Formats: sequence, structure tokens, C-alpha cells
Amino acid sequence: MTKIFMHITRLLLGVIFFGAGLNGYFVIFGIEPFIATSTEAMALFEFKYLLIVEKSLEVLCGILLLMNRFVPLTLAILTPIIVNILLLHLFLDHSLLPLAIVLVILHCYLLYLYRKSFKSIFEQKPTL
Repeated sequence: MTKIFMHITRLLLGVIFFGAGLNGYFVIFGIEPFIATSTEAMALFEFKYLLIVEKSLEVLCGILLLMNRFVPLTLAILTPIIVNILLLHLFLDHSLLPLAIVLVILHCYLLYLYRKSFKSIFEQKPTL
């Protein structure tokens, strides 16, 4: 049963980030996005390169989650992005706060399942 929830969670998180990344490319190229974007979030991306880098990471991480490849690395890359999404919607734009909370829950669940992959990061004196 845990395996089924893990796959569903991974796929759901992958679809969300792949879709959000693609949606960001519509904004970058000046095309009307298929999902409404937060004006507060877009105001933070005053410099286009930052939006391009973040949306590229979202697309890449979404693809990796959907393909079930490099999941611990993908989770590590997504951690600061998800924290930033949560803080943005907590303090600036409350419209997508439920989605941000769902992202945090899904992400934390996957981090818990892959906790053994991160165990060596927290060693005080690692061996070479």
C-alpha cells in the first residue's frame, strides 16, 4: 500500500511541477498561460533569467519525478522552490495557499520515504 501511495505522490508532484514549469514558459514568451499565474509571484521575477531558471528546474524536476529517476536529487532541488512557494502564498498571495500546502505535504511525504538517501548529509564527521 505504501508503494502505491509513493507512486501516486511522486506522479502527482511530477505533474504539478511539469505543468507549472510549462505554464511559466508561456509567460516568458508573452503567450497567455493556460493556468492563471499569481501577479505577486510574477512581480518577484523582475529579471527574466530568474524566471527561466526556475521554470526550467520545475520542468526538469517534473520530468524526473514522472520518469522515477534521481528522485532524491530531485527532492533536494525542489526543497527551496517549495519553501519559496509556500512563503509567497502565505505572506503575499493567499489565492493558491491550499495548493502550496498540498505541495509541502506531498514533498514531505516523499522526503520521509526517501529519508535513507539523505542520511549521510547529516553526518558531523563524514569519512572519505
